[in-house]
Amino acid sequence: MTPPLKRSVTIDGHRTSVSLEDAFWKALSREASRRDITRATLISRIDHARPPEIGLATALRLFVLEMVQTGDDRDRPE
Repeated sequence: MTPPLKRSVTIDGHRTSVSLEDAFWKALSREASRRDITRATLISRIDHARPPEIGLATALRLFVLEMVQTGDDRDRPE
């Protein structure tokens, strides 16, 4: 377990910071790689899909949770 790590991301040309535990950062990186996009692009897509009342960090955690629950977090050949 790790404490949240704050990282800067750029969404639509605007810099913002997001604090997530390392396990979430790693899961987002794996998923971005699997989709052949950057982690920043994946985060931007998640940001655009989230309702305004849900914070970005929460949306990212829920995205990873859904991957785990549906089995989409496993390594797959492309």
